[in-house]
Amino acid sequence: MGVLTGKRALITGGASGIGRATALLFAREGAAVAVADVDQAHGEAVVREIIENGGRAIFIRCDVTQAADCERAVAQTVGTLGGLDVLSNNAGIIRRAAVPETSEADWERVMAVNVKSVFLLSKYAVPAMVQAGGGAIINTASGWGLVGGRKAAAYCASKGAVVLLTKAMALDHGEQNIRVNCICPGDTDTGMLRNEAQQLGEPYERFLVESAQRPLKRIGRPEEIAQAALYLASEASSFVTGTALVVDGGGLAG
Repeated sequence: MGVLTGKRALITGGASGIGRATALLFAREGAAVAVADVDQAHGEAVVREIIENGGRAIFIRCDVTQAADCERAVAQTVGTLGGLDVLSNNAGIIRRAAVPETSEADWERVMAVNVKSVFLLSKYAVPAMVQAGGGAIINTASGWGLVGGRKAAAYCASKGAVVLLTKAMALDHGEQNIRVNCICPGDTDTGMLRNEAQQLGEPYERFLVESAQRPLKRIGRPEEIAQAALYLASEASSFVTGTALVVDGGGLAG
């Protein structure tokens, strides 16, 4: 019996990186998982892996910036899995640029994927969780949602918004037995980190060395961030809401 046995979870950005690791871990811990992503091929591959290992999962193609897609993702999760207990708002992108070099289109895209998606999925998930008697919402923010970072203005602004949206929702929905928390990862070995190096024109190996300058002297693994999500989804965190959990190898410690 896993710690999420009997739970139904919807994970956005579930086709790769932290989302993929979270989907696989939740399934191993007994949850039925809906993997939502625009990347159908990789999303379906995650679902196959879960099913081949004895779990239950479905894939939902979802553009998290579109209200109709988000509403459908929640409805399909409830209809197919029988309800919704856990929402992991994990989809995200980054654009590395200071304000003068950030185009209006890039600003709007980052805000749509990183912030609007949390609003939309939560808007439709909360009523489903109320019907189920409660639930847990886990938003993926960032260490750069708590402190600023160079050449990442739109990203920092978006993740700061996620942190405070998390706290506001925790206040609004505590009486409905819905806990809302966010994770603030440090640099993690994902495709997005490689994309950052490309955007900055830096060799990836050198970028990794710079990213590892923290007390634990390395970057994180997606599976380590997924363990934090598991904690926030499980009864182990039953008295935790409104929290921004930093998982960054000590990067923000001093």
